Amino acid sequence: MGIPYDDVVIITPPEKEGEPSVITVNCPDKTGLGCDLCRLILFFGLNIVRGDVSTDGKWCYIVFWVVGKPTTRWDLLKRRLVGACPSCSSASVIYYYRSELQQQKPPDIFLLKFCCFDRRGLLHDVTQVLCELELIIRRVKVSTTPDGRVVDLFFITDTRELMHTKKRREDTCDRLRDVLGDGMISCEIELTGPEIVTCSQNSSFLPVAAMGDMFRLELPEDHPSGSPIANNVSVTMDNSLSPSHTLVQIICQDHKGLLYDIMRTLKDYNIKISYGRFSMNERRQCEVDLFIMQADGKKIVDPSKQIALKSRLGMEVFRPLRVAVVSRGPDTELLVANPVELSGKGRPLVFYDITLALKMLDTCIFSAEIGRHMIGDREWEVYRILLDEGDGPSVPREKIEEEVTKMLMGWK
Repeated sequence: MGIPYDDVVIITPPEKEGEPSVITVNCPDKTGLGCDLCRLILFFGLNIVRGDVSTDGKWCYIVFWVVGKPTTRWDLLKRRLVGACPSCSSASVIYYYRSELQQQKPPDIFLLKFCCFDRRGLLHDVTQVLCELELIIRRVKVSTTPDGRVVDLFFITDTRELMHTKKRREDTCDRLRDVLGDGMISCEIELTGPEIVTCSQNSSFLPVAAMGDMFRLELPEDHPSGSPIANNVSVTMDNSLSPSHTLVQIICQDHKGLLYDIMRTLKDYNIKISYGRFSMNERRQCEVDLFIMQADGKKIVDPSKQIALKSRLGMEVFRPLRVAVVSRGPDTELLVANPVELSGKGRPLVFYDITLALKMLDTCIFSAEIGRHMIGDREWEVYRILLDEGDGPSVPREKIEEEVTKMLMGWK
């Protein structure tokens, strides 16, 4: 037995203008489900302003209150959320996340290669089209030739799983041609292998000057002044309120994808949430209460495990993304890094936000590259953007770092 397909996910529009929409999920439980749902909600450009999670270990009931753009494709979001839920026939099984045993077949990777004449905002416009087509950018290499042409290599996966068809490839090139107009010179899409992407990601080394601060995993003793979340992060744990669960309480300022950052951290630690509540006040201060247990069904009593989890959660809500602007010889390079889930998934819309911020700053991109690097015991997705400062007045580096950070964190 199960519940009807349409009832697994229910999206209720707001009763009044300005109020949030309500997403209700009712399905079998699995560890990491909250992370997967929050990631999809973030991918569709929505912000969670309130949430409730409850489960009996086999079945879960989740409610998200979300706000977003009027162009949100709610029917499509519903289909993607249903697809992320375990099937109802598996309700008798308790799922626990294991990075190796539960990985599904890797999606096919396609190489989108096109050549066009350069112009300001080009890369963001292309990225926006790919996002609208539900294409996930896995890697990208962009270079500009001396004669003003741009050669773009996008390694992509298709969430619709239709890129193997001629029609899907033609539709993608046609959408790009609509945006680029007469500037488009050529467009090709072909199936490639994971070994091609692996080679591309190891093609360059990270600058030593940026390594120390960007990839620090501990909270700094003195938070940077002026940061919207400076001196305002609190993570506490309590084992006295439940015989079988540890209570985790988090207080911090909101940022784009906050609940996703919390959920992915717990998923990577193989932590199961039995009950949770998330709320935000008018000053965008968030309070999160989570009753959690380990994979063995016990609370977290080991002091060293408590310290490690508290430290990681504190860092992920304080600094989920790393941004730096450094010198690359005589040129200026923008670096953005974010940790990759153990499942191999990266944070959605990062490249979209970077290119949008640079477009708003009227700053051109000379070359761009996305790669993955193992630093310490974690894998990071690193975006390297070499800026084209041209002959005109350049934007101060501090301004670039500030505006890109604001866009990524949703503070604009």
